[in-house]
Amino acid sequence: MADYDEANLSYVCSSWAPILGFGGCAAAVVFANLGGAFGTAKAGQGMMAMGVRSPELLMKNIIPVVMAGVLGIYGLIVAVILNGKMVIPDGDGNTTYSVYSGFAHLAAGICCGLASLASGLAIGISADAGTRAVGAQSAMAASWKKMGFTGDAGGQVTSSGDALFVGTVLIQVFAGNLGLYGLITALILSQLDYQCGDGGN
Repeated sequence: MADYDEANLSYVCSSWAPILGFGGCAAAVVFANLGGAFGTAKAGQGMMAMGVRSPELLMKNIIPVVMAGVLGIYGLIVAVILNGKMVIPDGDGNTTYSVYSGFAHLAAGICCGLASLASGLAIGISADAGTRAVGAQSAMAASWKKMGFTGDAGGQVTSSGDALFVGTVLIQVFAGNLGLYGLITALILSQLDYQCGDGGN
């Protein structure tokens, strides 16, 4: 073990540096789960409203709930990786976890957490509107058929809501990609690591 000079290492491996790393772990999990919770709640709200009139479409429109739930897993993955990067002080109580690593890991946690939060907001709001629209179109088509309309009637009679459903799914995919971008960035940032004793210290 190299001899530590507190005067030279105080700014590189300060005693408060691990706070940054643990903050990154917390930010990844907390913000990602906030996004997942909002997305799940908002999408579920729209699904239940749609299920009143079109219960047969309930399971078909469960995709947004699954995609919102995945966001929490993103935060968990990043938090576990960052936790593995944390270094406990040595036997003399000197901190070997550098400020450089701390800021890199804090940035990783914030990237994943806030990106997942934004993704959850997008998924929840779009899913709420999308599932309600799919259910309304299906109910309208059924009403036209009950009234005896057999013509096209603007596509309402023959439509089963597939066009709106496909559009809703595409919106969910692009909204979910936002969280994936944050996860990828966080994984790259988590690899930036420097410990006291590396590079000649």
